[in-house]
Amino acid sequence: MGDDIQVIATNRQASRRFELRDTYEAGLVLLGSEVKSLREAKGTQVTEAYADLTRSGEMWLRGLHIAAYSHSQDHSGHEPTRPRKMLLHRTELDRLAAKVAQERLSIVPLRIYFKGSKVKVEFALGKPKKTVDRRRDIAARDVARDTERELARAAKHR
Repeated sequence: MGDDIQVIATNRQASRRFELRDTYEAGLVLLGSEVKSLREAKGTQVTEAYADLTRSGEMWLRGLHIAAYSHSQDHSGHEPTRPRKMLLHRTELDRLAAKVAQERLSIVPLRIYFKGSKVKVEFALGKPKKTVDRRRDIAARDVARDTERELARAAKHR
């Protein structure tokens, strides 16, 4: 059985905005026109998406934008930003709900992909970074880039 993964969209902003911890995988409940649109791989945006747990113990992905399928008609399409149910086992949902409530974490989608013929979403638990933390990350990246540049220059002039 081949588990070939075809990435549809990634959330590059996630590691900049959040301090990411554990990662998980969940299925998505989609309409046919949404799956067809994802197969075209056009207009899918994960950056503004987030997941939340309801009181009834379900997890929903909100803010995910899936563009309309190019060959659909007005009456057979889908709403681009409708909430989509995430499929997880009850024990996983309970464990996630406990972590989110205790540690005040956010559920951040990282990427959406096809795993075989199924659409999956990879998400992580994370704490939002403060502005100071982001500035530290940028400063550390700048220092690392400068040292690499100096080492390359020194190696070149030997």
